[in-house]
Amino acid sequence: MAESEIVDLLAVFSDLEPAADAIEHLRSIGVHDDCMNVISGVPVTEAMLGRPSQWTNVPRIAMGGAILGFCGGVFLTYVAPFLYPYPIQVSSQAFVPGPPTVVVLFELTMLGMLLSTFLGVFLDSFFPNYRPMKYVPEVSDGKIAVLIECSHVEEQKVTDVLKKMGAESVRPSEAQHL
Repeated sequence: MAESEIVDLLAVFSDLEPAADAIEHLRSIGVHDDCMNVISGVPVTEAMLGRPSQWTNVPRIAMGGAILGFCGGVFLTYVAPFLYPYPIQVSSQAFVPGPPTVVVLFELTMLGMLLSTFLGVFLDSFFPNYRPMKYVPEVSDGKIAVLIECSHVEEQKVTDVLKKMGAESVRPSEAQHL
């Protein structure tokens, strides 16, 4: 086996606190945050583990959807009435009435933001993913798994640190079809 070969180690922890301590200790021995991935059955924020927050495009996509929805509302309220061949005048009311216009603008803005947020989260999470993924069945039982990519030379040092920090098991991982 070549010394520069990358090995994926999978450590299983019974609780979140030992996993967070292990991540902090791995960081102190030189394992970068990009080389660690937390697999959990429950949502775990980056702050809970002391990791840097991840960058996402979802807010930008949501804002784009809100702007498109607002533009659609403007079209329906201000442009569409002028497309009729014979304008419809209702009593002394303005040709484009104010209160219904506000409702239509608000609803279409929110609809555009809601749909684009859903689409953004869907695309940002790479769902569906048909590639083999690394997974541990114990995660479904409430355990926390930490996937570490390290070189073959550091494998023993990382394994020793993880076991010292309370890992129930540390083993090489392999990708499986879920």
